[in-house]
Amino acid sequence: MSVLLKEQILEQLDILPYEQQRRILDFARALTVSAPVGVAGRELLRFAGTIEEDDLQMMAQAIEDGCERVDLNEMTSGLLL
Repeated sequence: MSVLLKEQILEQLDILPYEQQRRILDFARALTVSAPVGVAGRELLRFAGTIEEDDLQMMAQAIEDGCERVDLNEMTSGLLL
């Protein structure tokens, strides 16, 4: 990270109240933990076509059924207040 960028971040942090500074710290920590981990897609090609058609239909139906429901608690719990 460039020195200028760090200085700009610190300047903005100095302006914010303590609670918002804590939220930014939590966010920054979450970013470092949530780095994507996995394998390249080309390595998964060997699995193409290995799931039975009936199983694919069941999975598609479960996704469709689950996506048609709205959980109002879930929608509001992710809001930053």
